[in-house]
Amino acid sequence: MSRLRIGILMAVLVVLLAGCSNHQKGTEGSGTDPTEKVELHISAAASLTDALDDFKKTFEKEHENIELTFMYGGSGKLATSIDNGAPADVFLSASKKDMDTLEDKGLLDAGTRTDFTKNALVLIANEDSDSAVTSFDEINPSAFDHFVIGEPDSVPAGRYTKEVLEHLKLWGPLQDKLVLASDVRQVLTQVELGNADYGVVYSSDAFISDKVKVLAESDSSWHEPIVYPGAVLKDSEHTEEAQVFFDALQGEQGQEALAKYGFK
Repeated sequence: MSRLRIGILMAVLVVLLAGCSNHQKGTEGSGTDPTEKVELHISAAASLTDALDDFKKTFEKEHENIELTFMYGGSGKLATSIDNGAPADVFLSASKKDMDTLEDKGLLDAGTRTDFTKNALVLIANEDSDSAVTSFDEINPSAFDHFVIGEPDSVPAGRYTKEVLEHLKLWGPLQDKLVLASDVRQVLTQVELGNADYGVVYSSDAFISDKVKVLAESDSSWHEPIVYPGAVLKDSEHTEEAQVFFDALQGEQGQEALAKYGFK
């Protein structure tokens, strides 16, 4: 075979090998391996802790390719963290205000926002308390030492509580009695431990504790409606899987899990 023919064949071979290599790289770089597990980061209000931890078991069993990681806290602080770039695929808020903040900044995946559950506000005391109070308007600031609530600026339950106390003209008289907590579960814990005479939490929080008793439920007209909006976040790298999770939470099994823990 002449040197010219050998040279031509070698050149053709190099071109073919390069083409195969580029095709392989293109195939490897397209799409996601369907067998690869996707981890979703869910930023959720602290009051949802027990219901979501329960729902996680059912959801992951039925969606083996999705792993859920929850970050619980006060809705205001979670919204601030998301705004500052904290990784999250779904935000489940305990208040409209904190979800509005993210929506106004264009951080939600358009069209995914939905209210998925409701709650109520209750006045609680330690299980051993001998308090005779049966209504929020019976609270006597001079009759006790400590009243624990969520921080109104960052904890929705605290914000709703402030609205109730202002409506009843008790916000001012209670100022030297108030203890502010960073989320609603800290309020519950302080009352459970006996560190506060009274506290205000959601009915779902009181529902899961056998160390406190509910003295009264707030009139819903005394505060803004307690609705829980959720949404997929615009910067999520797994919007499809995030929507699958949020749809499931709004479905029969998700709503059963929420109802099981006192949500409405």
